[in-house]
Amino acid sequence: MTNNTFDIVQHYNSLIEGDTNISAPVAAVGSLVKLIEKQRATTMLEFTMIVRTACEKLKEATNNSISLSAGCDVFMQQLARTSHAQSVDECREMLIKAGSEFVQGAGKCRDNVAEFGSPFVRDDQTILIHSYSRVIMGLLRRAVKQNKRFRVYITESRPDQSGLRAAAELQELGIPCEVVLDAAIGYIMEKVDMVLVGAEGVVESGGLINKIGTYQIAIIAKTAKKPFYALAESFKFVRLYPLSQYDLPTYRSDLLSFKEKPGTTIDWQTELLRNNPMLDYTPPEYITLLFTDLGVMTPSGVSDELIKFYLD
Repeated sequence: MTNNTFDIVQHYNSLIEGDTNISAPVAAVGSLVKLIEKQRATTMLEFTMIVRTACEKLKEATNNSISLSAGCDVFMQQLARTSHAQSVDECREMLIKAGSEFVQGAGKCRDNVAEFGSPFVRDDQTILIHSYSRVIMGLLRRAVKQNKRFRVYITESRPDQSGLRAAAELQELGIPCEVVLDAAIGYIMEKVDMVLVGAEGVVESGGLINKIGTYQIAIIAKTAKKPFYALAESFKFVRLYPLSQYDLPTYRSDLLSFKEKPGTTIDWQTELLRNNPMLDYTPPEYITLLFTDLGVMTPSGVSDELIKFYLD
């Protein structure tokens, strides 16, 4: 396969479809590594433009570009750090090495999150989780290996019902669990000892971009004085500073807008899927702590880590 025929979007999709454990940032970096292995740019300008164009193609090809963008940003930062390279070939080799190490080390990042977060899981606790999160499943799996006994409520997580996948895995692990309606969070919150959520992205303020419904869970948890913990690998830290739900890059003005359809029969199930957002933003004041591969931190610590990474 030559550079002219390499379809980076197709390669990214094949990685996602072929491995249910791979996350969007890791698949993005893996795809970019494959791209530069195959291209033969002769100047640094051409090389940089090829990588930047590929990142834009990846971002445009997905409905949820937050976590994918985080992977692309990590790769572009690595490219900036290789500007001292003597030649394009040297730069290519350095990027392939850095990108491959990133992909190979992604699983270790998830393990580190579980290691830092596992002390917070104790016997006889009742935990609420939202949707399906690989990093949360890793934490709960570690807790089981430590012979901790606990119970888990899982939100159904409409519209894709991804909570059912989490329930199936927890059942296989022998963890007592129950799937609850998204609308039942207020009803069951008083039975909960803590809330665990994953992240599509963690923004500069320490706020959270995650599956729709996360924000309302955080509000209810704070009102009920229940700790709300977010779990995320540090490569999901993104250089965004949203002030409201409508500042997210995924925001579309046509979502949740009134449509006049007189005299027609509306398929509301289809409308739900098409006209509702998939992500929401949870401000940092609702987050108790973040469990990351860099350690347990407060939301304010995210900005410091982003500064270190991008100014190093």
